[in-house]
Amino acid sequence: MPTSRLTALLLLTPALVLFALLTLYPLGRGLLLSLVNTDYGLADAAWVGADNYTFLLSDPFFRGAAWNTVAFTLMATLSEVAFGLALALLVNARFPGRWLVVPSLVAPFVLSTMVVTAVWRAWFHYDFGFLNNALRAVALPPVEWLFDPDLALVSLVLVDLWQTAPFTFLILLAGLQSIPRDLHEAAQVEGASPVRRLWTITLPLLVPHLLLAALLRSIESFKIFDKVYALTGGGPGQATETLSMYLYRLGFQYFDIGLASATAVVMIVIAGLLAAVYAWHIVRGQSDGGR
Repeated sequence: MPTSRLTALLLLTPALVLFALLTLYPLGRGLLLSLVNTDYGLADAAWVGADNYTFLLSDPFFRGAAWNTVAFTLMATLSEVAFGLALALLVNARFPGRWLVVPSLVAPFVLSTMVVTAVWRAWFHYDFGFLNNALRAVALPPVEWLFDPDLALVSLVLVDLWQTAPFTFLILLAGLQSIPRDLHEAAQVEGASPVRRLWTITLPLLVPHLLLAALLRSIESFKIFDKVYALTGGGPGQATETLSMYLYRLGFQYFDIGLASATAVVMIVIAGLLAAVYAWHIVRGQSDGGR
């Protein structure tokens, strides 16, 4: 082996060891545990093969949690990307006080989830909450935001939107600022309206950033746990039970490590497929743009 390759391999070895210990080993261990029936003791583990996966597919609670997770992921991702795009388009324009607006918009994103959920729990309060007081101010009836099965999941989306839309806003603002102004100036000279410039110049050039924002937010939304745990606990009933919450109950309340590991494997596969789809679109877009 050439000296340069040997040196490179030696330099990479610590990172490869850490990657194996922190990523490959847990994945392999989780896959193995998903094929057995066991608790935390692991002493009486019994090989069951694919029975844990078969049980999950036949379990109505798992199907309900999967549906809630997909619904939350779609609503949260679409709303956060759309809202982040709207904010980025507004802030990208030059106006007085712009330097103060950006930090104000990003502030919710730097708060811890527990602080965010505490604030929103107060805002959701039926009698004294900000949202219901606003409804009363316009002669509308108050709402049980976290206790109405039809509204609880939407309420969680509102919380997630408030906290993480600034993240998509920053990505898309960076994308907007990377677009050469000469293109807009040339189109403006040709008589193109702002709307036409948006559809023919801005959005096509912003597609990679939109895909990146959607990828990151969809993966994070798919594994949502902390807001569900802090605000609803999966209720009312199972209206906000997500796959992460379902996994938590199996592993830490019922101590069924086999089923919990099988749920984790399913979530990893779905998240990996999401990432692969987005990555394929990004790579295809770059290759098409290079022609």
